[in-house]
Amino acid sequence: SNSFSLKSLDSCAWPNSQHRNTEMENSADDGGLDTPPSQFEQTMHRLYCRYTTVKDSTAPHYVQRWIGTAVVFLIYCIRVYTISGWYIVSYGLGIYMLNLCIGFLSPATDPSLEEPGLPTSESDEFRPFVRKLPEFKFWESMTSGIMVAFGMTFFSFFNVPVFWPILVFYFFALFFMTMRKQIQHMIKHKYVPFTFGKPRFKGKAEPE
Repeated sequence: SNSFSLKSLDSCAWPNSQHRNTEMENSADDGGLDTPPSQFEQTMHRLYCRYTTVKDSTAPHYVQRWIGTAVVFLIYCIRVYTISGWYIVSYGLGIYMLNLCIGFLSPATDPSLEEPGLPTSESDEFRPFVRKLPEFKFWESMTSGIMVAFGMTFFSFFNVPVFWPILVFYFFALFFMTMRKQIQHMIKHKYVPFTFGKPRFKGKAEPE
């Protein structure tokens, strides 16, 4: 948690010393004065820092984060079911979430280009699975997408008339084809998109 706090402080420094010194040097060369940030800019920067700090502090609590996201998604589903519309928004959200899932299940680099290959025995060096889309970024993007879709349901011009069973059919067809391709990729390159922990090695037994 300390690393996240330090990262937040570094990213929220306003303004940082190097940037500030550069501005002062440029102002001195031009014979002008260094213009301070406006009140609006300072307020927005403080809000951004507060948001970043709170968001980074939730990183270790992955179970609570995903429970919150599930609750938000349930509220969205109830909202769509109640208003009986905005199906095109739900379809777009489903496609977006599917793309996020594929990124989450995919390795950061193509296994066919890695040398040497992934570990296949206990004697091989342990290397954890590195995702193309990290878990925290996956959660953040998923939650943001649901909240944006929820906000769009309050605007009538997003309620495009459409025969929703067709959208459901298209989505599940795309889902099965995409997941089938992803599973075939896992089988071909012999990897599992989850790391269950680094193996522990026993030390030498002490002589009795």
